[in-house]
Amino acid sequence: MSENAVETYGLRKVFGPIVALEGLDLTIGRGEVFGLLGPNGSGKTTTIRMLTGLMAPTAGRATVVGYDVARQAELLRRRIGYMSQKYGLYDDLTVQENVTFYAGLYGLTNPERKDRVREQLAAFHLDARSRQLAGTLSGGWKQRLALACATTHRPDMIFLDEPTAGVDPASRRLFWERIYALSTSGTTILVTTHYMDEAERCERLAFLSRGHLIALGTPADITARFGTQSVEDVFIKLQQQDESEAA
Repeated sequence: MSENAVETYGLRKVFGPIVALEGLDLTIGRGEVFGLLGPNGSGKTTTIRMLTGLMAPTAGRATVVGYDVARQAELLRRRIGYMSQKYGLYDDLTVQENVTFYAGLYGLTNPERKDRVREQLAAFHLDARSRQLAGTLSGGWKQRLALACATTHRPDMIFLDEPTAGVDPASRRLFWERIYALSTSGTTILVTTHYMDEAERCERLAFLSRGHLIALGTPADITARFGTQSVEDVFIKLQQQDESEAA
């Protein structure tokens, strides 16, 4: 088994005349907390959709947790979790019913499913809210429930696409504590975010700009390369550059 959870070689995606991603070569180690950053339209979501098997690449190839994303997409989806920036819970189901539904969706059967649901509710401190309708939860609690659902099948890797957008700082901090706990247990994490304090928490970062990988390394490596004081300064510089080229 490869020591890398993700390996991409010349990954490319085009939509008609638009090149969304061009020649991405990338490796992510198993158990790594990895940040994928860039301005809107830089190719982040396109990359995630290909790596999760939801979209076929135009060219190149990629493996995720040992599975070819183009040829083994169905097998791959059983071993990964995905939490999108769009709210994906069922408002008219309770907290417990949501976790139970996703456990079944990922193939868990009784009695394992009952035990796993109980474990997830406890791990994410959702026990006291188990009978509450998901639609009545605050943003922070919804986010916590969404992560519980996405990890109920013990995935080898989790993709988090701007998971904390619009969530208060305290809830974001608790969310990251859970991410570190998952990483410590061996789960690989790929996260996109527009919060640069969260980016600083990642072990390594990849910056995309207009479909191209332009920087890869630790937060310290990235800031040194761009001659800035922080990752946020790098992000602002790239955003201004993209806006200037688009004008």
